[in-house]
Amino acid sequence: MMSTLPSSALIEADSGVIACSLAEPERFAAVFDRHYASVHRYLARRAGAQMADEVASATFVVAFERRASFRPESTSAQPWLLGIATKLLQERRRDDARRTRLTMRLVAQPDARSYESPSGGHGDARGETLARALATLDDGQREALLLYAWAELSYEEIADALGVPVGTVRSRLSRARAHLRSQLAMTNTTLEETP
Repeated sequence: MMSTLPSSALIEADSGVIACSLAEPERFAAVFDRHYASVHRYLARRAGAQMADEVASATFVVAFERRASFRPESTSAQPWLLGIATKLLQERRRDDARRTRLTMRLVAQPDARSYESPSGGHGDARGETLARALATLDDGQREALLLYAWAELSYEEIADALGVPVGTVRSRLSRARAHLRSQLAMTNTTLEETP
């Protein structure tokens, strides 16, 4: 629900609400109500709706935890919140890049026999292709697949580990397998055509 206060009163209210929330934590909800939509909109433009949902929520958790550091002379909480959101988004992207590099290194290891060609040829190329294909899976599909293939968890155990229903695990694994099969089939055709 939007406030009918003039913008100058809202600006004053942000610092006042945050200050009051130090003694009465539930008061911080007003800051969430006022600014969540704009933080989410900013993140969605930068990273898409799914990432925006996750990072916007995390932004307000961090803001709540750090509310004592809010400078009361600031004109509004919005720049502070958007700064937190930007840093969280950068951290998320760095983490994703690190995960992708790690996945590529693990798949490229010589003892990853399940990814080598039965004839012994083109094993490195297949490993690299698989690593690239794994990197293009969404996080949920990649995590489910790696828990199944490398940790050898059952569908039920994966569901517990990820906190999702078993049906979601089945769906993620099915989509991940189809994507990987397609990528490997394209590469196999390309490798067979190479002299």
